[in-house]
Amino acid sequence: MIKLHNNLTRKLEEFTPIDKNNVRIYACGPTVYDRAHVGNGRPSVVFDVLVRLLRHVYGDEHVAYARNITDVEDKINQKAAETGREISDITQETTGWYHDDMDALGVKRPDHEPFATAYIPEMIEMIQELIAKGHAYPAEGHVLFDVRSYEAYGALSRRTLDDMIAGARVEVAPYKRDPMDFVLWKPAGDGPGWESPWGVGRPGWHIECSAMSRKLFGDVFDIHAGGIDLQFPHHENEIAQSCACTGQDVMANYWVHNEMLQVEGKKMSKSLGNFFTVRDLLDQGISGEVIRFVLLSTHYASPMDWTEKKRKEAEKTLRKWRSMTDGVVAAHPSLEVVEALSNDLNTAGAIAALHGLAKSGDAAGLKASAQLLGLLDDHMGDWVNAVDLSIYADHLLSLRDEAMANKDFSRVDNMKTALLSAGVEVRMSKDGVDLSAGSGFDASKLEGLV
Repeated sequence: MIKLHNNLTRKLEEFTPIDKNNVRIYACGPTVYDRAHVGNGRPSVVFDVLVRLLRHVYGDEHVAYARNITDVEDKINQKAAETGREISDITQETTGWYHDDMDALGVKRPDHEPFATAYIPEMIEMIQELIAKGHAYPAEGHVLFDVRSYEAYGALSRRTLDDMIAGARVEVAPYKRDPMDFVLWKPAGDGPGWESPWGVGRPGWHIECSAMSRKLFGDVFDIHAGGIDLQFPHHENEIAQSCACTGQDVMANYWVHNEMLQVEGKKMSKSLGNFFTVRDLLDQGISGEVIRFVLLSTHYASPMDWTEKKRKEAEKTLRKWRSMTDGVVAAHPSLEVVEALSNDLNTAGAIAALHGLAKSGDAAGLKASAQLLGLLDDHMGDWVNAVDLSIYADHLLSLRDEAMANKDFSRVDNMKTALLSAGVEVRMSKDGVDLSAGSGFDASKLEGLV
Protein backbone atom coordinates (compact mmCIF):
# COMPACT_ATOMS: atom_id res chain seq x y z
CA MET A 1 0.00 0.00 0.00
CA ILE A 2 1.49 3.30 -1.12
CA LYS A 3 0.64 6.47 0.78
CA LEU A 4 1.30 9.95 -0.62
CA HIS A 5 0.83 13.39 0.84
CA ASN A 6 -1.74 14.92 -1.50
CA ASN A 7 -1.29 18.69 -1.61
CA LEU A 8 -4.76 19.06 -3.09
CA THR A 9 -6.33 17.75 0.14
CA ARG A 10 -3.37 18.44 2.48
CA LYS A 11 -3.67 14.86 3.71
CA LEU A 12 -1.61 11.68 3.68
CA GLU A 13 -3.72 9.39 1.55
CA GLU A 14 -3.62 5.81 0.36
CA PHE A 15 -2.82 5.82 -3.33
CA THR A 16 -5.61 4.22 -5.34
CA PRO A 17 -5.04 4.40 -9.09
CA ILE A 18 -7.90 5.04 -11.49
CA ASP A 19 -6.83 1.90 -13.35
CA LYS A 20 -4.15 -0.30 -11.76
CA ASN A 21 -3.24 -1.52 -15.25
CA ASN A 22 -2.67 2.04 -16.47
CA VAL A 23 -1.14 4.17 -13.71
CA ARG A 24 -0.37 7.65 -15.08
CA ILE A 25 2.02 10.23 -13.63
CA TYR A 26 2.87 13.62 -15.15
CA ALA A 27 5.71 15.85 -13.93
CA CYS A 28 6.62 19.36 -14.99
CA GLY A 29 10.00 19.24 -16.72
CA PRO A 30 12.63 21.82 -17.64
CA THR A 31 12.46 25.05 -19.60
CA VAL A 32 15.36 24.49 -21.97
CA TYR A 33 17.40 27.68 -22.13
CA ASP A 34 20.38 26.86 -19.85
CA ARG A 35 22.04 24.20 -17.74
CA ALA A 36 19.98 22.52 -15.01
CA HIS A 37 21.11 23.67 -11.56
CA VAL A 38 21.32 21.17 -8.73
CA GLY A 39 17.91 22.28 -7.43
CA ASN A 40 16.41 21.25 -10.79
CA GLY A 41 17.94 17.85 -10.25
CA ARG A 42 15.95 17.23 -7.07
CA PRO A 43 12.47 16.76 -8.62
CA SER A 44 13.94 14.71 -11.45
CA VAL A 45 15.55 12.31 -8.98
CA VAL A 46 12.65 12.27 -6.50
CA PHE A 47 9.97 11.53 -9.07
CA ASP A 48 12.24 8.99 -10.74
CA VAL A 49 12.16 7.08 -7.43
CA LEU A 50 8.38 7.46 -7.25
CA VAL A 51 8.05 5.96 -10.75
CA ARG A 52 10.41 3.12 -9.78
CA LEU A 53 8.24 2.39 -6.74
CA LEU A 54 5.03 2.45 -8.78
CA ARG A 55 6.56 0.04 -11.29
CA HIS A 56 7.74 -2.22 -8.49
CA VAL A 57 4.18 -2.41 -7.14
CA TYR A 58 2.08 -2.35 -10.34
CA GLY A 59 4.53 -3.69 -12.94
CA ASP A 60 6.69 -1.90 -15.50
CA GLU A 61 4.15 -2.21 -18.29
CA HIS A 62 1.33 -0.74 -16.19
CA VAL A 63 2.92 2.63 -15.35
CA ALA A 64 3.21 5.53 -17.81
CA TYR A 65 5.38 8.52 -16.92
CA ALA A 66 5.36 11.84 -18.80
CA ARG A 67 7.73 14.75 -18.18
CA ASN A 68 7.39 17.72 -20.52
CA ILE A 69 9.95 19.97 -22.17
CA THR A 70 9.08 23.68 -22.33
CA ASP A 71 10.70 24.88 -25.54
CA VAL A 72 8.67 28.05 -26.12
CA GLU A 73 9.14 30.71 -23.45
CA ASP A 74 10.32 34.30 -23.02
CA LYS A 75 13.66 33.31 -21.43
CA ILE A 76 14.45 31.21 -24.49
CA ASN A 77 13.55 34.13 -26.77
CA GLN A 78 15.75 36.45 -24.71
CA LYS A 79 18.71 34.08 -24.98
CA ALA A 80 18.23 33.87 -28.74
CA ALA A 81 18.18 37.65 -28.98
CA GLU A 82 21.33 37.98 -26.82
CA THR A 83 23.32 35.35 -28.68
CA GLY A 84 21.97 35.74 -32.20
CA ARG A 85 21.36 32.00 -32.36
CA GLU A 86 18.27 30.23 -33.67
CA ILE A 87 15.75 29.27 -30.99
CA SER A 88 15.69 25.67 -32.19
CA ASP A 89 19.48 25.44 -31.87
CA ILE A 90 19.31 26.63 -28.28
CA THR A 91 16.47 24.32 -27.25
CA GLN A 92 17.99 21.26 -28.94
CA GLU A 93 21.39 21.87 -27.38
CA THR A 94 19.96 22.55 -23.93
CA THR A 95 17.67 19.51 -24.08
CA GLY A 96 20.75 17.42 -24.85
CA TRP A 97 22.52 18.92 -21.85
CA TYR A 98 19.54 18.12 -19.64
CA HIS A 99 19.43 14.52 -20.83
CA ASP A 100 23.16 14.05 -20.28
CA ASP A 101 23.04 15.52 -16.77
CA MET A 102 19.95 13.57 -15.68
CA ASP A 103 21.40 10.38 -17.18
CA ALA A 104 24.46 10.97 -14.98
CA LEU A 105 22.15 11.17 -11.94
CA GLY A 106 20.65 7.80 -12.83
CA VAL A 107 17.30 9.31 -13.85
CA LYS A 108 15.51 7.07 -16.32
CA ARG A 109 14.01 8.69 -19.40
CA PRO A 110 10.21 9.10 -19.17
CA ASP A 111 7.84 7.12 -21.37
CA HIS A 112 6.59 10.39 -22.83
CA GLU A 113 8.61 13.58 -23.21
CA PRO A 114 6.27 16.02 -24.98
CA PHE A 115 7.77 19.22 -26.36
CA ALA A 116 5.45 22.20 -26.07
CA THR A 117 5.99 23.26 -29.68
CA ALA A 118 4.67 19.88 -30.87
CA TYR A 119 1.31 20.44 -29.15
CA ILE A 120 0.34 23.92 -30.35
CA PRO A 121 -2.79 22.62 -32.20
CA GLU A 122 -4.00 20.91 -29.00
CA MET A 123 -3.46 24.13 -27.04
CA ILE A 124 -5.41 26.18 -29.59
CA GLU A 125 -8.23 23.65 -29.52
CA MET A 126 -8.38 23.76 -25.73
CA ILE A 127 -8.43 27.56 -25.71
CA GLN A 128 -11.31 27.53 -28.20
CA GLU A 129 -13.25 25.18 -25.91
CA LEU A 130 -12.67 27.50 -22.94
CA ILE A 131 -13.93 30.50 -24.91
CA ALA A 132 -17.02 28.57 -26.05
CA LYS A 133 -17.79 27.60 -22.44
CA GLY A 134 -17.43 31.17 -21.17
CA HIS A 135 -14.21 30.62 -19.24
CA ALA A 136 -11.91 32.62 -21.52
CA TYR A 137 -12.11 35.73 -23.69
CA PRO A 138 -10.07 37.26 -26.52
CA ALA A 139 -8.76 40.78 -26.09
CA GLU A 140 -6.32 42.75 -28.25
CA GLY A 141 -4.67 39.69 -29.76
CA HIS A 142 -4.56 37.93 -26.39
CA VAL A 143 -6.80 35.27 -24.93
CA LEU A 144 -7.20 35.31 -21.16
CA PHE A 145 -8.66 32.85 -18.69
CA ASP A 146 -11.48 34.39 -16.65
CA VAL A 147 -10.62 33.29 -13.11
CA ARG A 148 -13.93 34.56 -11.70
CA SER A 149 -15.72 32.09 -13.96
CA TYR A 150 -14.17 29.14 -12.16
CA GLU A 151 -15.48 29.01 -8.59
CA ALA A 152 -12.91 26.52 -7.28
CA TYR A 153 -9.92 28.71 -8.22
CA GLY A 154 -7.40 28.73 -5.36
CA ALA A 155 -8.25 25.26 -4.01
CA LEU A 156 -4.72 23.90 -4.46
CA SER A 157 -2.85 26.86 -2.94
CA ARG A 158 -5.58 27.59 -0.36
CA ARG A 159 -5.86 31.24 -1.35
CA THR A 160 -8.83 33.42 -2.14
CA LEU A 161 -8.77 35.61 -5.21
CA ASP A 162 -8.85 38.75 -3.08
CA ASP A 163 -5.86 37.52 -1.05
CA MET A 164 -4.00 36.74 -4.26
CA ILE A 165 -4.60 40.20 -5.66
CA ALA A 166 -3.54 41.84 -2.40
CA GLY A 167 -0.35 39.80 -2.03
CA ALA A 168 0.77 39.14 -5.56
CA ARG A 169 2.58 41.09 -8.21
CA VAL A 170 0.22 40.63 -11.14
CA GLU A 171 0.48 42.06 -14.59
CA VAL A 172 -1.96 44.95 -14.87
CA ALA A 173 -3.23 45.36 -18.40
CA PRO A 174 -6.18 47.34 -19.76
CA TYR A 175 -7.51 44.33 -21.67
CA LYS A 176 -7.88 42.20 -18.51
CA ARG A 177 -11.33 41.94 -16.89
CA ASP A 178 -9.68 41.01 -13.59
CA PRO A 179 -6.06 41.49 -12.43
CA MET A 180 -5.75 37.73 -11.78
CA ASP A 181 -6.85 36.67 -15.26
CA PHE A 182 -3.95 34.87 -16.90
CA VAL A 183 -2.77 34.56 -20.48
CA LEU A 184 -3.66 31.54 -22.59
CA TRP A 185 -2.46 33.06 -25.87
CA LYS A 186 -0.52 36.20 -26.73
CA PRO A 187 0.74 38.02 -29.83
CA ALA A 188 4.05 36.76 -31.19
CA GLY A 189 5.83 40.12 -30.98
CA ASP A 190 9.54 39.59 -31.64
CA GLY A 191 9.36 35.90 -30.71
CA PRO A 192 8.17 32.80 -32.55
CA GLY A 193 4.54 32.63 -33.59
CA TRP A 194 1.88 30.27 -34.89
CA GLU A 195 -1.32 30.98 -36.80
CA SER A 196 -4.42 31.00 -34.62
CA PRO A 197 -7.99 32.37 -34.65
CA TRP A 198 -6.61 35.35 -32.67
CA GLY A 199 -3.70 36.14 -34.97
CA VAL A 200 -0.10 35.00 -35.09
CA GLY A 201 1.00 34.31 -31.55
CA ARG A 202 2.19 31.74 -29.05
CA PRO A 203 0.73 30.03 -25.98
CA GLY A 204 1.00 31.20 -22.41
CA TRP A 205 3.03 29.01 -20.08
CA HIS A 206 0.22 27.30 -18.16
CA ILE A 207 -1.85 25.98 -21.06
CA GLU A 208 0.90 23.72 -22.37
CA CYS A 209 0.80 21.19 -19.51
CA SER A 210 -2.99 21.05 -19.55
CA ALA A 211 -3.08 20.35 -23.27
CA MET A 212 -0.23 17.83 -23.25
CA SER A 213 -1.37 15.84 -20.22
CA ARG A 214 -4.93 15.72 -21.62
CA LYS A 215 -3.69 14.43 -24.96
CA LEU A 216 -1.46 11.79 -23.36
CA PHE A 217 -3.46 10.76 -20.29
CA GLY A 218 -7.05 11.95 -20.73
CA ASP A 219 -9.18 14.40 -18.75
CA VAL A 220 -8.22 12.95 -15.33
CA PHE A 221 -5.05 11.04 -14.44
CA ASP A 222 -3.46 9.75 -11.25
CA ILE A 223 -0.51 11.89 -10.12
CA HIS A 224 0.72 15.36 -11.05
CA ALA A 225 4.19 16.14 -9.69
CA GLY A 226 6.49 19.15 -9.57
CA GLY A 227 8.42 21.55 -7.39
CA ILE A 228 6.60 23.47 -4.66
CA ASP A 229 7.49 26.68 -6.48
CA LEU A 230 5.09 25.59 -9.24
CA GLN A 231 2.10 25.10 -6.94
CA PHE A 232 1.05 28.71 -7.52
CA PRO A 233 0.39 30.02 -10.03
CA HIS A 234 1.35 27.29 -12.53
CA HIS A 235 -0.43 24.28 -11.07
CA GLU A 236 -3.33 26.35 -9.79
CA ASN A 237 -3.86 27.67 -13.30
CA GLU A 238 -3.48 24.22 -14.83
CA ILE A 239 -6.29 22.90 -12.64
CA ALA A 240 -8.55 25.85 -13.40
CA GLN A 241 -8.24 25.70 -17.17
CA SER A 242 -8.31 21.89 -17.36
CA CYS A 243 -11.34 21.43 -15.13
CA ALA A 244 -13.18 24.38 -16.69
CA CYS A 245 -12.59 22.82 -20.10
CA THR A 246 -13.41 19.19 -19.29
CA GLY A 247 -16.11 19.72 -16.67
CA GLN A 248 -14.27 17.39 -14.28
CA ASP A 249 -13.84 18.15 -10.57
CA VAL A 250 -10.12 17.37 -10.70
CA MET A 251 -7.32 17.28 -13.25
CA ALA A 252 -5.24 14.77 -11.29
CA ASN A 253 -6.21 12.87 -8.15
CA TYR A 254 -2.90 13.36 -6.32
CA TRP A 255 -0.65 16.42 -6.35
CA VAL A 256 2.89 15.80 -5.09
CA HIS A 257 5.39 18.63 -4.64
CA ASN A 258 9.04 18.57 -3.61
CA GLU A 259 10.47 21.34 -1.44
CA MET A 260 13.32 23.63 -2.43
CA LEU A 261 17.08 23.17 -2.11
CA GLN A 262 19.56 25.24 -0.12
CA VAL A 263 23.37 25.27 -0.09
CA GLU A 264 25.15 25.21 3.28
CA GLY A 265 22.00 26.57 4.94
CA LYS A 266 21.44 29.45 2.52
CA LYS A 267 19.17 29.94 -0.46
CA MET A 268 21.01 29.11 -3.65
CA SER A 269 21.57 32.24 -5.70
CA LYS A 270 24.15 33.70 -8.05
CA SER A 271 24.44 36.81 -5.88
CA LEU A 272 25.61 34.69 -2.91
CA GLY A 273 28.09 32.82 -5.07
CA ASN A 274 26.61 29.44 -4.10
CA PHE A 275 24.80 28.74 -7.37
CA PHE A 276 26.00 25.70 -9.27
CA THR A 277 24.68 23.40 -11.93
CA VAL A 278 24.62 19.63 -12.01
CA ARG A 279 27.32 19.83 -14.68
CA ASP A 280 29.49 21.98 -12.38
CA LEU A 281 29.45 19.19 -9.79
CA LEU A 282 30.10 16.48 -12.37
CA ASP A 283 33.02 18.46 -13.80
CA GLN A 284 34.48 18.73 -10.29
CA GLY A 285 34.69 14.95 -10.24
CA ILE A 286 31.64 14.42 -8.01
CA SER A 287 29.84 11.38 -9.38
CA GLY A 288 26.18 11.44 -10.37
CA GLU A 289 25.52 8.60 -7.94
CA VAL A 290 26.89 10.66 -5.04
CA ILE A 291 24.76 13.64 -6.06
CA ARG A 292 21.70 11.37 -6.24
CA PHE A 293 22.41 9.94 -2.78
CA VAL A 294 22.63 13.42 -1.24
CA LEU A 295 19.39 14.53 -2.95
CA LEU A 296 17.58 11.48 -1.58
CA SER A 297 18.96 11.78 1.95
CA THR A 298 16.25 14.30 2.90
CA HIS A 299 12.50 13.70 2.60
CA TYR A 300 11.22 15.28 -0.60
CA ALA A 301 8.64 17.43 1.23
CA SER A 302 11.29 19.05 3.46
CA PRO A 303 13.77 21.74 2.42
CA MET A 304 17.03 20.06 1.43
CA ASP A 305 20.44 21.44 2.37
CA TRP A 306 23.36 20.56 0.09
CA THR A 307 26.56 20.54 2.14
CA GLU A 308 30.11 19.41 1.53
CA LYS A 309 29.86 17.24 4.64
CA LYS A 310 26.88 15.35 3.19
CA ARG A 311 28.72 14.93 -0.09
CA LYS A 312 31.74 13.37 1.62
CA GLU A 313 29.57 11.09 3.76
CA ALA A 314 27.60 9.97 0.71
CA GLU A 315 30.80 9.15 -1.17
CA LYS A 316 32.21 7.19 1.76
CA THR A 317 28.97 5.22 2.19
CA LEU A 318 28.65 4.39 -1.48
CA ARG A 319 32.27 3.23 -1.70
CA LYS A 320 31.66 0.90 1.24
CA TRP A 321 28.42 -0.45 -0.23
CA ARG A 322 29.96 -0.95 -3.66
CA SER A 323 32.87 -2.81 -2.09
CA MET A 324 30.34 -5.10 -0.35
CA THR A 325 28.23 -5.71 -3.44
CA ASP A 326 30.92 -5.95 -6.11
CA GLY A 327 30.13 -9.04 -8.20
CA VAL A 328 27.05 -9.84 -6.11
CA VAL A 329 23.80 -10.76 -7.87
CA ALA A 330 20.93 -8.60 -6.60
CA ALA A 331 18.17 -10.45 -4.74
CA HIS A 332 14.85 -8.82 -3.93
CA PRO A 333 14.37 -5.40 -2.31
CA SER A 334 13.87 -5.70 1.44
CA LEU A 335 10.38 -5.22 2.82
CA GLU A 336 11.69 -2.48 5.15
CA VAL A 337 12.98 -0.42 2.23
CA VAL A 338 9.81 -0.91 0.19
CA GLU A 339 7.67 0.05 3.19
CA ALA A 340 9.75 3.21 3.78
CA LEU A 341 9.30 4.30 0.17
CA SER A 342 5.61 3.39 0.29
CA ASN A 343 5.19 5.72 3.26
CA ASP A 344 5.09 9.00 1.33
CA LEU A 345 8.33 8.25 -0.48
CA ASN A 346 10.44 8.31 2.69
CA THR A 347 13.84 8.07 0.99
CA ALA A 348 15.67 9.05 4.18
CA GLY A 349 14.04 6.12 5.97
CA ALA A 350 14.87 3.85 3.06
CA ILE A 351 18.54 4.88 3.23
CA ALA A 352 18.54 4.15 6.97
CA ALA A 353 17.23 0.68 6.14
CA LEU A 354 20.03 0.26 3.59
CA HIS A 355 22.56 0.99 6.34
CA GLY A 356 20.93 -1.79 8.34
CA LEU A 357 21.27 -4.23 5.47
CA ALA A 358 24.93 -3.31 5.07
CA LYS A 359 25.54 -3.79 8.79
CA SER A 360 23.91 -7.22 8.70
CA GLY A 361 26.04 -8.25 5.74
CA ASP A 362 23.10 -8.89 3.40
CA ALA A 363 24.93 -7.84 0.22
CA ALA A 364 22.35 -9.26 -2.20
CA GLY A 365 19.47 -7.56 -0.38
CA LEU A 366 21.45 -4.32 -0.09
CA LYS A 367 22.12 -4.23 -3.82
CA ALA A 368 18.51 -4.92 -4.84
CA SER A 369 17.10 -2.47 -2.29
CA ALA A 370 19.54 0.28 -3.27
CA GLN A 371 18.71 -0.23 -6.93
CA LEU A 372 15.06 0.50 -6.14
CA LEU A 373 16.33 3.99 -5.23
CA GLY A 374 18.50 4.13 -8.35
CA LEU A 375 21.71 3.47 -6.41
CA LEU A 376 24.35 0.74 -6.90
CA ASP A 377 23.29 0.20 -10.50
CA ASP A 378 26.17 -1.50 -12.28
CA HIS A 379 26.44 1.16 -14.99
CA MET A 380 26.94 3.93 -12.41
CA GLY A 381 29.94 2.49 -10.58
CA ASP A 382 32.86 3.63 -12.73
CA TRP A 383 33.51 6.61 -10.46
CA VAL A 384 34.62 4.40 -7.54
CA ASN A 385 38.03 3.74 -9.05
CA ALA A 386 38.32 7.05 -10.86
CA VAL A 387 40.37 8.86 -8.18
CA ASP A 388 43.71 10.17 -9.50
CA LEU A 389 46.25 8.27 -7.41
CA SER A 390 49.26 9.62 -9.28
CA ILE A 391 49.93 12.36 -6.71
CA TYR A 392 50.13 9.71 -3.97
CA ALA A 393 52.40 7.58 -6.13
CA ASP A 394 54.70 10.56 -6.73
CA HIS A 395 54.72 11.34 -3.02
CA LEU A 396 55.56 7.75 -2.08
CA LEU A 397 58.35 7.70 -4.69
CA SER A 398 59.76 10.92 -3.24
CA LEU A 399 59.71 9.43 0.26
CA ARG A 400 61.52 6.34 -1.00
CA ASP A 401 64.23 8.46 -2.63
CA GLU A 402 64.74 10.30 0.67
CA ALA A 403 64.85 7.00 2.55
CA MET A 404 67.46 5.60 0.18
CA ALA A 405 69.61 8.61 1.01
CA ASN A 406 69.19 8.71 4.79
CA LYS A 407 68.49 4.98 5.37
CA ASP A 408 65.31 5.77 7.33
CA PHE A 409 62.31 3.99 5.77
CA SER A 410 59.80 4.76 8.54
CA ARG A 411 57.97 7.44 6.52
CA VAL A 412 57.76 5.11 3.53
CA ASP A 413 56.33 2.34 5.71
CA ASN A 414 53.80 4.73 7.30
CA MET A 415 52.67 5.96 3.89
CA LYS A 416 52.30 2.40 2.57
CA THR A 417 50.29 1.43 5.66
CA ALA A 418 47.96 4.42 5.21
CA LEU A 419 47.44 3.63 1.54
CA LEU A 420 46.71 -0.03 2.26
CA SER A 421 44.28 1.02 5.00
CA ALA A 422 42.44 3.12 2.38
CA GLY A 423 42.08 0.07 0.14
CA VAL A 424 44.86 1.05 -2.27
CA GLU A 425 46.91 -1.71 -3.82
CA VAL A 426 50.61 -0.74 -3.66
CA ARG A 427 53.26 -2.12 -6.00
CA MET A 428 56.82 -0.81 -5.66
CA SER A 429 59.72 -1.79 -7.87
CA LYS A 430 63.01 -0.37 -9.03
CA ASP A 431 61.10 1.15 -11.97
CA GLY A 432 58.73 3.17 -9.78
CA VAL A 433 55.49 3.05 -7.81
CA ASP A 434 52.16 1.78 -9.10
CA LEU A 435 48.94 2.42 -7.14
CA SER A 436 45.43 1.18 -7.90
CA ALA A 437 42.12 1.22 -6.06
CA GLY A 438 41.17 -2.15 -4.58
CA SER A 439 37.66 -3.49 -3.84
CA GLY A 440 37.67 -1.87 -0.38
CA PHE A 441 38.91 1.51 -1.62
CA ASP A 442 37.87 4.45 0.57
CA ALA A 443 39.03 7.79 -0.85
CA SER A 444 38.13 9.65 2.32
CA LYS A 445 41.04 7.91 4.09
CA LEU A 446 43.47 9.52 1.64
CA GLU A 447 42.73 13.02 2.94
CA GLY A 448 45.79 14.61 4.50
CA LEU A 449 48.28 12.01 3.25
CA VAL A 450 49.87 14.45 0.77
